[in-house]
Amino acid sequence: MANNELLKLTAHQVKEKKFDKAILSVGSCEAHGQHLAEGTDTLVSYMLSCKIAEKVDGLLVLPPITVGYSAHYDTFPFTLTLRYDTCTQVIYDIAESVIRNGINHIFIMNGHDGNIAPIEIASRKLKEQYPDVKIACLPQWWVTAGELLPPDTFEVWNGLGHAGEGESSIAYYLYPQWNEPDQAKGFVPDCLPDYVEMKWDFSELTNCAATGDPTKATPEKGEKMTKVLVDACVKAINELDACGWDYRTSGIR
Repeated sequence: MANNELLKLTAHQVKEKKFDKAILSVGSCEAHGQHLAEGTDTLVSYMLSCKIAEKVDGLLVLPPITVGYSAHYDTFPFTLTLRYDTCTQVIYDIAESVIRNGINHIFIMNGHDGNIAPIEIASRKLKEQYPDVKIACLPQWWVTAGELLPPDTFEVWNGLGHAGEGESSIAYYLYPQWNEPDQAKGFVPDCLPDYVEMKWDFSELTNCAATGDPTKATPEKGEKMTKVLVDACVKAINELDACGWDYRTSGIR
């Protein structure tokens, strides 16, 4: 199996492999119910990134960002968080380091809801400073998996939820040794309005650090999630490579 992880490569190997793209996973460290590893967002996004790199030529897997913006989960132990501006700057600085090393195509694999806004701001700032840089992102794999899989895959809330059916399933599949399924319980908030988005603190949604229903999770569902997510990202990156990351190639002129 090819080694594409920067953490495990020598400088000589990095140069010899001639990477032309990089994938950056952005995670967190916070309570995921009582049953999943605190680093779930980091572990999932990084493991998915490694699996994608196995199928895409020239894709370098960067070290993961292991702490994100998680102040809205701080009620539950043991949350680590960066400040919002700090998280944005960390993403920017790592991407800028990649650019200085001659890689102008960056894929961001996000694992945590609190990182969505910092990723957006960092990406916009990078595009302002480096217009030739191309940035792609999978911002919410937990939503994308539910969209890609058959509608009867999940039993509750289409698999959604923090440490819910979907996230627990993928954790049970990717790293079963670091979870405690017998501790799983969740809560589905049923008074959220349609169409509008509430800006909540997580303690307003649940008293057990999980939403959705993790008791319905299985590693078999997690395997299906992993496959469709990896396949979708591989397809997207290969399509971008095929058109030189020029989004206008097939457009109407």
